[in-house]
Amino acid sequence: MSGTPQLLLDVRDVSKSVHGPDGRLDILGGVTLQVMAGESFAIVGASGSGKTTLLGLLAGLDTPSGGSIRLDGHALEQLDEEARADLRRRLVGFVFQSFHLLPALTAEENVMLPLELEGDSHARTRAREALEAVGLTPRRKHYPAQLSGGEQQRVAIARAFVHRPRVLFADEPTGNLDQRTGHHVIDLLFALNRDHRTTLVLVTHDSQLAARCARRVELEEGCLLDPLPGQPA
Repeated sequence: MSGTPQLLLDVRDVSKSVHGPDGRLDILGGVTLQVMAGESFAIVGASGSGKTTLLGLLAGLDTPSGGSIRLDGHALEQLDEEARADLRRRLVGFVFQSFHLLPALTAEENVMLPLELEGDSHARTRAREALEAVGLTPRRKHYPAQLSGGEQQRVAIARAFVHRPRVLFADEPTGNLDQRTGHHVIDLLFALNRDHRTTLVLVTHDSQLAARCARRVELEEGCLLDPLPGQPA
């Protein structure tokens, strides 16, 4: 088996603009970067720099105004929404600053949900394994309102990872957590990256957190500051 790293994300000259009441607003311009399978990669920048918009484009939640994005060889800008949604279901996991748990479902049921939507007959077993991996087996029957913020984020991580995605996108995953809890959540994300070779793409304004990633790039006003994006910072 070849030891050559596999290119998972290939981003070429990507731009994103929107039209509003005052005319065109350029959010991203000329972004080029590459992410290899199994690595940890940080996108850093201040609020309003365009990093969350870029993350959405990388995950196929939106399409660029210009340029190309290939995720595992698939040109996202050439796919319709249904095809991009199918690709996300198969390849992508998400962890957001807000936990996005369904309040009427238990922790276990929240983690089961994406598997049930796919018709997985082993959804409950796999959900319990995912909750065990994040240390929440004793809390699996609790509802989100009965869980702390850190516990809710760990449920969200279990849900994101339960279908074993190729890439895990995390957008300010510790933004609603205290420092100690946030460190524990980040440790879990890096453990998934290390132990399962899940590619981790992390958006953050925290330079210390970004420094834990193998590589990082910085956005400012929609443009990469590094003249050689994707190179070690």
